[in-house]
Amino acid sequence: DKFGDHLQAHASHSAALAAANAAANLSLDDDEEEEEDDDLLSLDPKDWKSQDHYAVLGLSKLRYRATLDDIIKSHRKKVLRHHPDKKAAQGRLNDDGFFKCIQKAFEILTDPTKRRQWDSVDPAISADIPSAKEKGDFYAIYGPVFERESRFSNVQPVPQLGDESTDRETVEKFYEFWYNFDSWRSFEYLDKENVDGGSNRDDKRWIEGKNKKERATRKKEDIQRVRSLVDNSFKIDPRMIKFKEEDKKKRNAKRNAREEEERKAAEAKKQAAEEAKKQAEQQQAKEEELKKQRQMNHKALKGEQRALKRIFKTANYFAASEAATVAEINSATEKQDKIIAAKPDLDDLVAVRTQIEAAIAAGNGLAVVDEIVSKL
Repeated sequence: DKFGDHLQAHASHSAALAAANAAANLSLDDDEEEEEDDDLLSLDPKDWKSQDHYAVLGLSKLRYRATLDDIIKSHRKKVLRHHPDKKAAQGRLNDDGFFKCIQKAFEILTDPTKRRQWDSVDPAISADIPSAKEKGDFYAIYGPVFERESRFSNVQPVPQLGDESTDRETVEKFYEFWYNFDSWRSFEYLDKENVDGGSNRDDKRWIEGKNKKERATRKKEDIQRVRSLVDNSFKIDPRMIKFKEEDKKKRNAKRNAREEEERKAAEAKKQAAEEAKKQAEQQQAKEEELKKQRQMNHKALKGEQRALKRIFKTANYFAASEAATVAEINSATEKQDKIIAAKPDLDDLVAVRTQIEAAIAAGNGLAVVDEIVSKL
């Protein structure tokens, strides 16, 4: 039957709520009943949509955490106390208004779809989210809010905020879950018009279109509300701040190591360039020195060659008489040129010149010249 279907639909949901209530130390005490004030007892059953269904059944403390057993137990107590037959026996005829409110609350809270619609807009449950600038204990501020919002998740169980000791993998999985939060929250309960109340088909279509548009707007706003909650939490979560700082240090360490390698490579390149430049400069200086030395040697060699020619000329080309003949001059010049051509080395030429000068001084210059030429 219909009631049996409702019971079956509530089974898994009730189990989850029971576990949550146990963790939160929430339960329905048989000896503890909520007070029924005059405002509650005077509710108009015709205005059932604005009544607090949990308060009507005495479940204000549990609200969305109430299990199906809690609802049935509370309903039974309320029926026994407010049944019209009992009121009639007390002489209070036609005093069934609150009883009708009880029955309506029971109908809604035992129907999974209707209960979700009511829980989605339960005015007694805050929908506020803390700002990213809110001061105080982060876990005490945000933990209960995430726990509150968990009731709307299609995926169960829902990871909770944890504390400062929660490991990084769990924290990251928490934010991954909430950034992809799949909510069943809907806003049909806030429909301002009853589609069945339209006077004709066009009116019904217009009313349904208006309600559908308003639901979509509220759903979009709610998705953004939850996203803002997650964004704010992620922004100031001391664990995420710590993780980011650790990541930054690691990145900086890698960057510093890379920059140090690049600096060393640049320094090595610079030193190599400077060393190459230094060697090039030294080589250039050496070549210039050698060039200068060659020029000096060449100049000195030319000087020695001229000196040797002057010796031959001063010695009158080794002629037999005071007036040298052309043949004697040519012969001596030929020997002179042979010696110069055969002695390109400055030191060798200096030694030959010195030897010839000594021979001339000794009176046997021509003989020494002939001996030197013969050995070339």
